[in-house]
Amino acid sequence: MKSKLIIITFFFSFVLNAQDLSKIYERVSPAVVAILTQEKTITTNQTNNSQKVSTNGLGSGFMISNKLIVTAAHVVTVPESLVVKFSDGETIPAKVVSSYESADIALIELFRPKINAVTVSFGDSDKMKIGQQIFVIGVPLGVGFSLSSGYISAFKRQNLGKNPFTNTEFIQTDAAINQGNSGGPMFNLEGEVIGIVSHIKSKTGGFDGIGYASSSNLAANLLLNNKMPWLGADLYSLTANEAKIFNLPQNSGLLVQRVVTLSIFGEMGIKGGDTELVINNKKLIVGGDIILAFNDIKFELTDESLVKLAEFAKSLAVDPKFEVTILRAGKIMTLKNN
Repeated sequence: MKSKLIIITFFFSFVLNAQDLSKIYERVSPAVVAILTQEKTITTNQTNNSQKVSTNGLGSGFMISNKLIVTAAHVVTVPESLVVKFSDGETIPAKVVSSYESADIALIELFRPKINAVTVSFGDSDKMKIGQQIFVIGVPLGVGFSLSSGYISAFKRQNLGKNPFTNTEFIQTDAAINQGNSGGPMFNLEGEVIGIVSHIKSKTGGFDGIGYASSSNLAANLLLNNKMPWLGADLYSLTANEAKIFNLPQNSGLLVQRVVTLSIFGEMGIKGGDTELVINNKKLIVGGDIILAFNDIKFELTDESLVKLAEFAKSLAVDPKFEVTILRAGKIMTLKNN
């Protein structure tokens, strides 16, 4: 008799919880959007030659105002075109405002406000605990707007210093995450965003029960308080050994792989690469510029240098004029953003 009561209690608890989740979904799902991108990249064809191709991308995001949308940085790395699609079918072009690659978060802005926009708010991710239920909404595999639910499995934090380029904070979950979910919101049961869907860990290529979302607290701090502007390039930090391969006059630099035409870097004349190579087991696009310094700040993979560069990036919101020292075809030259 006692076991039957336990089963009945569990059943009703499950049904009530499902009903609550359904109500929350109805309230917050209109704030979730699909993000459609088109990028130019370099690939190697069957004859072992590199060629430029256009690729389409798909991700998710969510509205925090009638013009601003939060998503994952890798969804909008270097989009030549960027369109936001809403659950009611409306589409509005957008641009990238700010992006942090290591934390995998980005802020994009619509070219015009969304009429009667539904928005959601950030919750306090520090209050979440392992075992608490969460749910994710997005457009997995282009099927939107879909809900998956699960629990917080663990937290993965990395704080290597004061600079925002190396600090990360991810929430691990068993909620189903697939291609297209990236950038979508992870909600608590209050309907607050406590994470931004980032990536999965998988041996099969599909979802194996281990997914990660960037924490809302880190996202709110970086995207709303720091507001580092998006420069419009796919950059790769060269290590000391890789710097020797490229014959750099210093121990590190930023390899410019791709550049968006209508961006700060694009308008400065900074060039991306034209050849795909494998270096140290990494696929890289080479042949473009290598950034050595911003103003008088030499790019180095040290905390001191990265903190200075972060402060420089924040200052661009007030004074957008700066210069970049680059290595191009073996020659050092300076480009200015006036």
